[in-house]
Amino acid sequence: MTFTDCIRENPCILMEGALGERLKREYRISFDENIAMAGLVRSLRGRAALYELWKGYLDIAKEYGMPFIATTPTRRANRDRIAASEFDEGVIEDNVKLLRSLQEAEGAEMYVGGLMGCKGDAYTAEGALSEDEAYEFHKWTAEKFRDAGVDFVFAAIIPSLPEAAGLARAVSDVGLPYIISFTIQRDGRLIDGTSVADAISYIDGLVENKPVCYMANCVHPRILYEALDQSFNRTPEVLERFRGIQANTSPLSYVELDNAVDLKSSEPEALAEDMVRLMEVADIKIWGGCCGTDDRHMRCVAQKVKEKIRL
Repeated sequence: MTFTDCIRENPCILMEGALGERLKREYRISFDENIAMAGLVRSLRGRAALYELWKGYLDIAKEYGMPFIATTPTRRANRDRIAASEFDEGVIEDNVKLLRSLQEAEGAEMYVGGLMGCKGDAYTAEGALSEDEAYEFHKWTAEKFRDAGVDFVFAAIIPSLPEAAGLARAVSDVGLPYIISFTIQRDGRLIDGTSVADAISYIDGLVENKPVCYMANCVHPRILYEALDQSFNRTPEVLERFRGIQANTSPLSYVELDNAVDLKSSEPEALAEDMVRLMEVADIKIWGGCCGTDDRHMRCVAQKVKEKIRL
């Protein structure tokens, strides 16, 4: 089954939970200043830690009979940052191979995604690219993921419509399935002020190879609920095309979380209850975790989602 078929045909899919915060907190691993977690694949300790975290999430998906999707830790591994680092462009393929090795070892229904991010700040949109700039900048990375054989591209925490649109054009032209995941605020808009509805409408009308779906990540489900429940976002396109979340466990704003010195978290049961409530405002079927989540949160989310679907 292709990745696109998986999203179309399955009512619930588990996505990985947090990696970065857990690598720092549980494994005491530090990251490269330029490409962050992407460089961990070049060390035995880093590879082992990533593999162990991914396998924990995959085991939960298998336990609840859900397909599993995971992405390479390469949000910062773009052309400019790799050039400024001690690493070469092969670090992208190495990350894909590590994830693929888990899929092959486990023999599970699992899909390997190449993670891309914005060039500037995902939480303030500072340094965001224009549409044409984004096309030129992101096409290089998309081509590397195509050559590495990913199942899809996941464009994460994208704060502005022009950069999201240029990135979509780049991945569309490269020919890969992809998901655009926005940085969404409580008011129902991206960081640059574009409504979720307008962003989806613009990108869907721009590219021939449309995103498989749209998501949000690094956001609490209560904030996303309020965002999608805004009257201007209650459109057929949002209801049908917005299909996933990688959730923070804290309902604080992006600014508050970005400046926090300690980990903000909540109990797994509470997060899971807030997650399944999102089904009221969109056709959510991809359930993942971001900052603050671990195996306990993702297991509880998987359980609640399966219970909700059976009702």
